[in-house]
Amino acid sequence: MTEYAVQAQALEKRYGEKRALDGFDLTVRRGTVHGLLGPNGAGKTTAVRSLATLLKFDAGQARVAGIDVAREPRRVRRRIGLTGQYAAVDELLTGRQNLEMFGRLFHLGGRRAALRAAELLERFDLVDAADKGVDGYSGGMRRRLDLAASMILAPDVLFLDEPTTGLDPRGRGEVWKAVRELVAEGTTVLLTTQYLEEADQLASRITVIDQGRAIADDTPDGLKSTVGGDRIEVVVGTPADLPAAVAAVARVAESVPETEETERRVHATVKDRVAALTEVARTLQDQGISVEDIGLRRPSLDDVFLRLTGHRTETVNTEAKA
Repeated sequence: MTEYAVQAQALEKRYGEKRALDGFDLTVRRGTVHGLLGPNGAGKTTAVRSLATLLKFDAGQARVAGIDVAREPRRVRRRIGLTGQYAAVDELLTGRQNLEMFGRLFHLGGRRAALRAAELLERFDLVDAADKGVDGYSGGMRRRLDLAASMILAPDVLFLDEPTTGLDPRGRGEVWKAVRELVAEGTTVLLTTQYLEEADQLASRITVIDQGRAIADDTPDGLKSTVGGDRIEVVVGTPADLPAAVAAVARVAESVPETEETERRVHATVKDRVAALTEVARTLQDQGISVEDIGLRRPSLDDVFLRLTGHRTETVNTEAKA
């Protein structure tokens, strides 16, 4: 048995003149969460839909759960689960009725569907709400129910396409907990997301995709290190104080301090986070410099994408729809 649950080589998908996938490569180890990170329009959803057999790619090769996607798509479908960006549950039904319906759609039969629904309601902590209408569920509960539905046949590989879109922090945390439990039981998860925090929390490895190509593949820490690690930022009260702040930051910085004069801001990467912050704060206080803000910042999603792609994540270029 191969150590990889998902393998893709040189995948291409075209919509007219647009290349949604342009030689996309991916390898996902079994029993892990692998993040697929990219801005809107980068090709994330197209990649997932192609690997999940919902789209036919135009060139390249792909194997999921050891099965050739192009040659045996039906076998692949029996080994995977898929949860899209929005919960695909019926709000007119209860949570239990939704899962039993999905069980019947997968040809489990009434009794087996009911037993499987009961198992999944317990696994995803939905027993208390099992017989309540889904229209009364919170966003996090709906997403957990959607995850439960995708696990009806206990898939080897689960594709999660931006599963926490639109959720508040509590709902996002509920989904993260459910994903961790699935992986602990042996499921492999390919997670697409725009959120570096989400990938950092869940994924052991991340592939960055932009313009249909994989442009980086590393651990979360390795990815963040591409933008220089932690940095100290100081915002002074007046432009006249900026040179003094630059000098104070330069004493502890690993890189040449950068200034943004209009915002009266100076920042630079540092190694010893707390010691650097303490020294700069003390120096500025001793010199009587007015400081509006001072703090330590870790690389953000925008920092990573600005470095890797040359644009920020809010750049929108909606992917073509099949």
